[in-house]
Amino acid sequence: MLDLVVKGGTVVDGTGAEPFRADVGIENGRIEAVGVIDDPEAPTLDATGLYVAPGFIDIHSHSDHTLLVDPRAMSAVRQGVTLEVVGNCGFGYFPIRDPATAKTAIYGCSDAPPFSFQDASEYFERLEETKPAINVLSLVPNGQLRFATVGLRNGPVARQELREMARLLEESLDQGAWGYSTGLEYAWEGGATEDEIVELCTVVAEAGGIYATHTRRRDEAAVEGVEEALRTAERSGVQLQVSHLVPRTGLQGMTACVESVEAARARGVDVRFDMHTRLFGLTYLHVALPPDAMAAGPEGLAELLASKSAREEMKPYRSMLSAGGTEWSKIVLFDNTVWPEYARRDIASIAEERDQEPLDAVYDLLLGAADDTRRLMVILHAYDEQQQREIFTHPLCMPGSDATTLTPDGPLADSFFHGAYTWASWFYRFMVRETSLLTPAEAVHRLSGLPAETLGLRDRGVLRPGARADVAVFDGARFEDTGTTFEPNQLAEGMAHVLVNGVVTLRDGDLTGDRAGEVLRRR
Repeated sequence: MLDLVVKGGTVVDGTGAEPFRADVGIENGRIEAVGVIDDPEAPTLDATGLYVAPGFIDIHSHSDHTLLVDPRAMSAVRQGVTLEVVGNCGFGYFPIRDPATAKTAIYGCSDAPPFSFQDASEYFERLEETKPAINVLSLVPNGQLRFATVGLRNGPVARQELREMARLLEESLDQGAWGYSTGLEYAWEGGATEDEIVELCTVVAEAGGIYATHTRRRDEAAVEGVEEALRTAERSGVQLQVSHLVPRTGLQGMTACVESVEAARARGVDVRFDMHTRLFGLTYLHVALPPDAMAAGPEGLAELLASKSAREEMKPYRSMLSAGGTEWSKIVLFDNTVWPEYARRDIASIAEERDQEPLDAVYDLLLGAADDTRRLMVILHAYDEQQQREIFTHPLCMPGSDATTLTPDGPLADSFFHGAYTWASWFYRFMVRETSLLTPAEAVHRLSGLPAETLGLRDRGVLRPGARADVAVFDGARFEDTGTTFEPNQLAEGMAHVLVNGVVTLRDGDLTGDRAGEVLRRR
């Protein structure tokens, strides 16, 4: 007798092949059979009128911390997500030498749970103890490699420091990390040279890992940043994933970046890319500050921000907020408890009301949150729908959340991250139902089979005998996002059932309380 039969659905198997009517039989956490299954004693899940697909894979997540705080991951499960890749953009949880500094490069980080681990192995063990609802694998974040070696000091590392970074990277890979990531647009990584990254990527290539990069200068120099990443991959031999490829410079810049990727692919570079599903970027307001300001600590930062002369010294610093002929009217302060009167307003209008230059207004806002600048986040309006149409139809592109897992009740009820509740459901609604740019089979392939192939996961991302039983059962006519820009924490609709490693995690749209996610370690 089978453990479970998903009965009467239309199978979209993750390969891109045409959907077909079939039952899916599950035993011992794996798919035993796909076809007509006659096992009257087996428990069943009714999938009549629904699509039965492989669980979706979030190729670009920042759930390193939130999965420790609340492992239910409801925002993800309600979208059929069964696996997330964390440790992206140089942000993540290991290796850690100074917890106070490390928090700078951990999205959503708080003091709960406390830091009680230093390396990849200890982080993975802690994550397993929480029993996450979804599977997780992690990259080694370059931000933490630098913090563990040189702290918040900017600029190239010395030879001995680079050897220490390589040692920590190799140690993390040996402990099961899947690859390596950089966030070269962030202040604490901006000083890293191409040669430095090539040497570290060579370590990753020798271990068979993947390199994911948030490239530097994603404004008017975006093409150069992508080409640097491609050179890095060619020189080191590493497999490359370019994170959220679309630059903040319009359709022409995006086209040039894609052409560079295609040319490298033609030369034999193993490269793909991802893109989040928002029309805006989301980051901390403190990225406007140079790294030495952040290194000063809360009291020192407050003194700098209060000093007129220090402000004048900081203003020439080129950040991802101030670069590329910044239109401050496109940068919007999100809801917060520090400056609630300015929430949902753009920096230009805030500065005008305060009779200040935009950067002085930014410094004042940060001064009010100097004890914990992570409380202030901003939206960068940078993309348009035509870019979304073109990028998501490209065969090398995968959607990703670029967000954290959340749950609307419990310890994360007041947290937010755009994309958390909406990314996969938006992608299906927009690309399949609204625009018909992708068929259901093509969309499911981008959400499952293609990221599994990219990660080298041979037994996930597809529905076939022997594969892990990560399964998403959804109504193709109703699967959609409901969150909005300023009310993002709204659960997606249309997902009926979700299985993770053969365990029913979502039944008839409700969490069952059973959590069977695994921490996947690269072997």
